[in-house]
Amino acid sequence: MKSSDLTRPFYFLWTTQTAANAADVLYIMALTVLVLDRTDSLVSAALMPLMRSGAQMLSSLIAPLLINRFKLSNLLLMSQVGQFLLFIGLAVYLQFNGEASSLVLVFLLVFVMSFLDGWTTPARNALVPRLVLREQGLLKANGLLSVSDQIVQFAGWGLSGIIVAFMGASPTLLLTAVIYGLAAVFTLGVKEPMKSEVVEKELDAISNPISEIGTSKWHTLTEGWKMIWETPRLRVLTFMDIIDMLGASIWVGAFTLAFVQVALGQGEEWWGFINAAYFAGTIGGGLLVLALARIIGNRYVLVMMIGMAGYGVLTALYALNTLPFVALILVMLMGPFAELSVINRRTLIQHSVDKQLLPKVLSAQASLMHLVFCISLLGMAGLAEYIGIVNLYLFAAGLTILALLVGLLSYRAFRDQADHTHISG
Repeated sequence: MKSSDLTRPFYFLWTTQTAANAADVLYIMALTVLVLDRTDSLVSAALMPLMRSGAQMLSSLIAPLLINRFKLSNLLLMSQVGQFLLFIGLAVYLQFNGEASSLVLVFLLVFVMSFLDGWTTPARNALVPRLVLREQGLLKANGLLSVSDQIVQFAGWGLSGIIVAFMGASPTLLLTAVIYGLAAVFTLGVKEPMKSEVVEKELDAISNPISEIGTSKWHTLTEGWKMIWETPRLRVLTFMDIIDMLGASIWVGAFTLAFVQVALGQGEEWWGFINAAYFAGTIGGGLLVLALARIIGNRYVLVMMIGMAGYGVLTALYALNTLPFVALILVMLMGPFAELSVINRRTLIQHSVDKQLLPKVLSAQASLMHLVFCISLLGMAGLAEYIGIVNLYLFAAGLTILALLVGLLSYRAFRDQADHTHISG
């Protein structure tokens, strides 16, 4: 990887996001243990991921209002500093109150922290095209971010369990606050290019003088949604994302555990093996994208389709398989195909809209994906009761193939629309 492809501010962005993701894993594990110890209720513990997704969805919906007022790098800094202060408050509160602490207050603080985190991913993904110097650098940057995300997920859950068991829930939250503090410090190094900022504001004022007087909040909130609907490529990519996301929840712990027990006839240890193999495969997939960036070039659509096809077929084979070791190989092979699909789809989206509108488009997509994932979690749980866990995985594989067919049938949207490449340098 040539260092000239990626700028110094990008590496600061990469570092701060890796630290923030590690802090997320730590605090979710710590609070899950805390809630389970206090309530002995899986339902109470399950409320946390649903509440986090709900808060992030609401945050993504109003993110365009903030994007209009603040630079993306400043939004990231506000999010990191806010979560750092809330973590300090939560950790101190639990440390001093112990068993007398109110779970209602704990959940409220989690909701606010998740709300602050809601605009982080759209802001991050919108910043990436501004912090790379060439088109090839964009694919590398997305691949690098994906690899670090997967490594944190892969190593984080196992290590966080050990840390919580060794330190206890409350001290772990203090450690989390320290990590978030470091993330906030690294965010100071994320600087957007100065040269385009004044020019773009002047052009916007000329082309849309009303915006200088005061655009309506409704227009600001809906601008990203309108862009998705009115741009054929964005509309197709978003529809593909929705279909694919409907089946994504099959890799949530409860479903994978049920599959291991029912289809493979194994115990909980194989649940851990399957999860580890899947994350190892996704890490390998991200590294593969980095290695093949020059070969992939601008063939994003073709590579995305290959990734979806491979992932769908392997998921179907996984569902029909009953041999544990074969299952490990299949989930490990899924990772590279999944990453080829996801990274190239993200890069396509970044190329399909002007970089000034990109944050609003990504915010709209993020809120939609959070909603779809919540629907998927609830819907798949109900569906599993009726069709069985094996058929559930076949159904999810079918959804991926359906998303692929949508892309193939809408190929004209990719071919006709000129590739909007807005990269500084």
